[in-house]
Parts: sequence; structure tokens; C-alpha cells
Amino acid sequence: MIKKHTLDNGIRIVMEKIDYVKSASIGIWVNVGSNNENEETNGLSHFIEHMLFKGTENRKANEIAEDIDNLGGQLNAFTSKECTCFYVKVLDENIKDAVDILSDMFFNSLFQQEEIDKEISVVIEEIKMYEDSPEDVVHDKLTELIFKNSPMAYNILGTEENLKTFTTKKVVEYMKKNYTPYNTVIAVAGSFDEQEFVNMINEKFKDWHNDNIKHVDPEAEYKRSVVGVNKDLEQLHMCIGNKTIGRHHKNYYPLLVLNNLFGGTMSSRIFQEVREKKGLVYSIYSFVSNYSNTGIFSIYAGMSYNQAEDALRTILKEMISIKNGNISDEEFNRAKQQIKGNYILGLESTSSRMSSIGRRELLYNEIQYPEEVIESINNVKKKDVLNVAAELFDIDSLSITFTGNLNKNKDIEDKINKVLGEKYED
Repeated sequence: MIKKHTLDNGIRIVMEKIDYVKSASIGIWVNVGSNNENEETNGLSHFIEHMLFKGTENRKANEIAEDIDNLGGQLNAFTSKECTCFYVKVLDENIKDAVDILSDMFFNSLFQQEEIDKEISVVIEEIKMYEDSPEDVVHDKLTELIFKNSPMAYNILGTEENLKTFTTKKVVEYMKKNYTPYNTVIAVAGSFDEQEFVNMINEKFKDWHNDNIKHVDPEAEYKRSVVGVNKDLEQLHMCIGNKTIGRHHKNYYPLLVLNNLFGGTMSSRIFQEVREKKGLVYSIYSFVSNYSNTGIFSIYAGMSYNQAEDALRTILKEMISIKNGNISDEEFNRAKQQIKGNYILGLESTSSRMSSIGRRELLYNEIQYPEEVIESINNVKKKDVLNVAAELFDIDSLSITFTGNLNKNKDIEDKINKVLGEKYED
């Protein structure tokens, strides 16, 4: 059973007790990410995630790390477009100490300018690391195109220019404005006493009060584009994508099935056709990023420059083949079984269970049981997948981003546009 309790100040607590383990994972989930930012504040959500580890009124930064290590626990955090999560995994006997550390970081972080300046340098290095990864570059560029003129287009890490403007005042004001009890969920999964846990959270969080922030997402102005980024690379790296549906859409599970059979596994269409049969690429896959109200479907491939046309042409032909109804019962059923297997295997740890219930409550204000997910996957029909493919695999709507040595390969964009302009319906 998953249980929910709401504190008087609006904080929601979701709990899943698992009697056969000796650990517990606890997460503080806040509905604040890069989607809450503007041009001036871009990067602040992620930066605050970093800063909560840099010392509090009660603990220096090294003492936070030492206290967690003394418990034999694991402490971490992450920021996405829609949320920030601070989480810990400990033995069940150490839950009280873990909650004390998390709440101390959450409420008592100092945000000293000296530490902010140090962390600015750290995040700038993180940005450079991602810029050195061509796979990340093309994915980020595709996101910019699909969510153009919307906060969803912002890079979660922010920009070097913005980072250099961050001050104690700016960090504190952003956190006070955006962090509220109403957009915060505390999730726990594992071995624990439910009433004791609620009492613990109430003691630490009951005095936190802030107005409920209503965040409105402006609609992205998607228009298909082909954009290249010049980098001195031995390979051409390409991302092909289209804007798609949000997590609550009725076609969410058919979309997952389509993605799985098209490019989600080693047995998928494009892996077999582009890599195994034709040997045009080393790495190729498709994936879906779904958010509350929107999403991206994308295909990544890394290839030599002289094989770009053949690789892209083969991918597009497979899209049209599926649009025309060419899905076998075998691959359809295999895709559904693979999704079910991955989902169940992903729930084998307290961390993944905590993440599942915390994210679900935060972003969708609902509790969903594994049985319900499995039923939704089982209920997907082949016609549902074909309906999604009919819209998603519209070649005239596809955007393509690519990176490589464009100085030596000046005609790559022309070749891509040429392939996009070819006829595939036959």
C-alpha cells in the first residue's frame, strides 16, 4: 500500500512500506526546475541543488558528507526541467538522522558568497564537460528547437554568462519565491514506521510557510528546423526529433510501445536495419522525454560523414514503413513485454520506488500502483501505436540537429535537406 498524508502547511508525504528490506530511501521533491526560469535566472534551480551541499548553520560542507558516511548512507540530488530532488538512502535504523541532515540542508543552508563563487566555477566545468559530449550537444540543440520561446528550451545547467551573475541575494530570493510547501512532496520507500515518519517530518517542516505559486507554462512555438553545430570531431552526430505528447495524454503508453519497437532496444527496427544489416553507424537509438504537458521523441545516431545520407534515408524509410502499418505481431508483443520488464525491474530498489511515488505525486498529484501501469501497457492495441506513428512520423515535421567538423564537410546540411525532400510514401 502507498499512503499519503498532507501536513497543515500543504506539504504532501507519500509512503510505501516494504517489509522485506532493511533500508529506506527518502526524497524531498520540489516542483521547481529550469521550466520555472527566465533568461536572467536560467540555471538557478540547478545551482541551488549544488549549494544545499555547501554548508548549513549547523554543518560545514565536509561535515554533511561525513555525517552521511557515518551512517553508511548515500546522499545526492538532481535537477530536471520540472523538478528538483534531494534524496538519501540509509539503513532503517538511521532514518531519523537522515531526515535531520536533509532538513538541515533544506532550511539552513548558508549560501555564502565565497562558496557561491567556488560553485560557479564547478558548474562552468560541468557545462564544458557536456559541451565536450557531442551526444549531449545535439540533444540539447534539438530541445531548443522544439521548445523555442518557452522555458522548456532552457539548458538545465544554465549559461556561463548567467552563472557569473549569481549572488547570495539572487539565490535566496529565487528559492523564497519558488520553493513552497504546496509544491513540495516528501517521499519514502522501504522499512519504516509510518506514524513515526509522519511525526518526524511534521516536526522538521511544520513551521515552513509560503504562498502557493501558480506557474503557467507558455506554449512552445515549434517549427521544424535543420541546425548544425561546428565541432572538430571524427564522426557526425545527429539527432532527429519531433514534438510529442505529455504524460497524461491517452496515447502515452502507445507512444512508449512505438518508441521501444522503433529504436528502444537492440532488437528494434533502426538498430537492426541501420547498424546490424547495413553497418552505417555504431550507436543508434530512439527515446521519449515526456513532461506534464508536452514531450520530445528523438533518434540519435553517430556515423561517418560519408554515411550520413544512407543512415538518415534508412531511418526515414523505417518511419514510413511503420506509418504504412508494417508492424508484426511478434515485434509489437515483444515491445510491450520489454516495457513491462524494464518497469518491474526498475522497482527492485527502495530508491526507485521512492522516486516513482515522489515524482508521480509531485507532477501529477496521483498515486499509481504497478498493477495499473502493467494493465495500461497490456491494453495498448496495435492500432493505437499506428495512430501515434501517423502523426509523429510526419517527415515534414521532423527537426534535425547535428554536430561535427562542418568546416571540412560544408555540404552536410544540403545532404540532409536533400534526403528529407525525397519521396518515401511508395
